[in-house]
Order: sequence, then C-alpha cells, then structure tokens
Amino acid sequence: MSVPALPVLSLLETRVLGVLFEKQHTVPDTYPLSLNALMAGCNQKTSRHPIIEVSEAEVLAAIDSLRGPALVMESSGGRVTRYAHNMGRVLHLPAQSIALLTVLMLRGPQTPGELRINCERLHKFADISAVEGFLQELAERPEGAMVVELPRQPGARENRWAHLLGGAPIIEELAAAASASGELAAGVTVSEIAALKANVARLEAELNALQGVVGKLCAELGVAG
Repeated sequence: MSVPALPVLSLLETRVLGVLFEKQHTVPDTYPLSLNALMAGCNQKTSRHPIIEVSEAEVLAAIDSLRGPALVMESSGGRVTRYAHNMGRVLHLPAQSIALLTVLMLRGPQTPGELRINCERLHKFADISAVEGFLQELAERPEGAMVVELPRQPGARENRWAHLLGGAPIIEELAAAASASGELAAGVTVSEIAALKANVARLEAELNALQGVVGKLCAELGVAG
C-alpha cells in the first residue's frame, strides 16, 4: 500500500503529534486528550525543546491542519471533545519508529544514546544498536526519509539525528543551538548529563528500597543488618 505524501508540518503541528503519542503511553487513563490537556502538553516546560507558549486557538488550528492528512482524529461521545493521533495507520510505521519520531519532535535532535534513554517510557529498546536500526529504516524509507543523521559537531562523540516532518533542518541553525546549549569540551552534552543524572537518581531510589527490604529481613531473622 502506498503512503500518501505528507505536507511539511509546523513546529506546533509536530508538537501536537508528539504530545498525543507521549501522553497515550505515559497517562493512558486520560487519553484521548482534551483540548486543555493537549495545550498543557504543548506548553510543558520539561522534556521539551524548544519551549513554546501557545493558546487554545493556536492548538485548534494545528489540529484542523492535521485532520487533513488524518494524522489527528476527534473522538466522539462525552461532554468534552478529545483528540487522538493516527500516526501508525497513516505513516505505516511500527510503534518503535513512532516513539523515536515522538522524542525527536518533542526534544529536538539527539544522539542514539539519548534517544534510547528518552524513549524509555514510550518503548524500551534493548540496546543502542536497536535504536540505530530503526533510525536507518526511517532514513531509508522508499516513500521518503523521515529522519536524517546530522554532521557531527566539533568535540561531540556521536552524531545526532533530526526528524524531517517539518522539512529539512538548517544545519547552521542546529549548530548554533548546540553551541548555545553548551556542549562540553569533552563531548558530553547537557542533555546527556541530565539523562545520566536521572538514571543515577532512579538507581539510588532502587538501592534505598532494597536496603529497606534487607533491613526488614534482618530484623525478622534477628541478625545484624
């Protein structure tokens, strides 16, 4: 089955699609999303790059544009109109590929390592090779590439990838943004540090929980912990 050519999407349109897929997996009880919840997801200050501030009217306009290629659907029933994405069916992509596109749409260009960490709540990739495999498939689609590997930045250890749903990225602007965000001389980016800190915090929480279990067992057995 042929895939129809998609229009070039605006930043807000890609943000809307990304938020819908993200919330489908992170807060399934509230999905499909109301207009208010969708606007809040678009204006979210965490896990977003760039950060934007949009109104309900602007989000509604983006939804109307996305209805044309059937990328967004309106759910019937209930007192509040709700919205859902239709990317899997329209784009003929597996959930793994949509998860990668979602993180790229929400957070901007990233390395395969960053994508693996940031996709964890949407899809758990076994390793970086799996991420790279799906990126290559998206880049080599016969119907047209949906991602592109960017030239390596000075001092960086890995190449970053960007989505193409909003058109071809302007390399000069991306380089300036990377410089402004502060890539370190050792090649470790700010986002990589943030991802590592999040992992350390999670491991510390798990360790504390295990220590509590061990303490209880020692107390029950009457042995020193």
